Parts: sequence; C-alpha cells; structure tokens
Amino acid sequence: MRDGKKISVIIPAIDEEDAIAKVISEIPAWVDEIIVADNGSRDRTPEIAHLAGARVVFEPRRGYGSACLRGLSVVQSPDVVVFLDGDYSDFPEEMDRLVDPILADRADMVIGSRVSGPRQPGALTPQALFGNWLSCRLLFLFWGVTFTDLGPFRAIRHSSLTALAMVDPNYGWTVEMQIKAAVAGLRSLEIPVGYRKRIGASKVSGTLRGVIGAGVKILWLIGKHAVARG
Repeated sequence: MRDGKKISVIIPAIDEEDAIAKVISEIPAWVDEIIVADNGSRDRTPEIAHLAGARVVFEPRRGYGSACLRGLSVVQSPDVVVFLDGDYSDFPEEMDRLVDPILADRADMVIGSRVSGPRQPGALTPQALFGNWLSCRLLFLFWGVTFTDLGPFRAIRHSSLTALAMVDPNYGWTVEMQIKAAVAGLRSLEIPVGYRKRIGASKVSGTLRGVIGAGVKILWLIGKHAVARG
C-alpha cells in the first residue's frame, strides 16, 4: 500500500533471465503485487521471476500488448497499475514519481519520459528518438496533447485504464493508451525518468524488422484513430 492505496506492477517479459531479478528487486516495498507476464520465453525468465517474488502468468500470443493485457486480467483490484519493462532499462526505484501524482489526484495517467530525463548514451537509438518525436507531434496535431515519449514506464488509475478498453496486441499498446486517454479527457502528466542501456538484445529497436514493424503499426494506429474522430 502507498497512502492507503493498492499498487500493482505489470512487467511484460520475454527472454529476460539476466535482467528480471534485478528489476523485481528494485521495485519499492510499498507495491502490493508484481505480475510478470511471460510472452513465450525460451530461457529461465519465468522461474527466476517466481523465485524473485513475482506472480508469473503466461501469454502464448506474441506481442507486447498481449502480455500487458494478460497481466491486467489477473490484477487484484488495484487503485493504480504501473507498467515497466523487464530488461532493466527503466529505474524501478523512481516509481513513486509516477504513482504519487495519481494518488494526490493531480493526474489519472503519468508517463515516464525517457526523452526529457537523464539517459545513458546509446540507451535510445536514433530511430527510437525520431519515432517518438514524430508520434508525439502527431498526437499534438490531432488531439492537442503534449508528450515527448511513448515510454513503457507509466502509471495509470486502474478504473481509468479499464474504461479505455485497451485492445492492441503488440507495438501500438502505448500510443493506443495515450490516444484513448486524450479522447476520454484523462488528466495526463509526463515526468522525466532515467533510462539506461537494456540488458540483452532489444526485440524492437535492435532489429530492422522490429523497427519497421513498430513504426508502421504506431503510425497506422494514429491514422486510424484520427480518421475515426472525424
């Protein structure tokens, strides 16, 4: 509990055996439940996560969004849900910076911005930086909301997230949340957070297929919602 409110953490993960225990060990003690949504690991990620104290659930359908949705399906009625990656690129100890504005009723969703926060050289690739800039620019043009990042480290009020009816199974999960939050009139904040080079190889920015797939999906999703708004 934090300020009498229940906090759940969801970590989508695939093949993160060298990082997952580090991530879990640095999550603040006031978090009530830690759920690792394993997305088809071929290594010891599930076993290590369990031994580190997380509840492990399995999602066979590949995709970042699919893993997040699986984690959401088993949370135990939290007040706030926090998402972060399992590769140790985020700083779990900064979680209070995302959660506290929600608990203070100053926001419904808080995005951790890797772009405006301190980061290790090379932690964000040039293609990731450009993709974030372009996507956030389009979010401003179509919905008038100002973001600098589509970062995975984020917190959101559980009731608000449920109302958004998230559906994207893969690369579009984060931008879908930010678009739907804007349409729903949620109060959104961005907080600078630290970012470091991940442990292991990236499944997205580290491969040409991942970069192209993510870019196309995010732009398609923005276009789809922009057309739907009329």
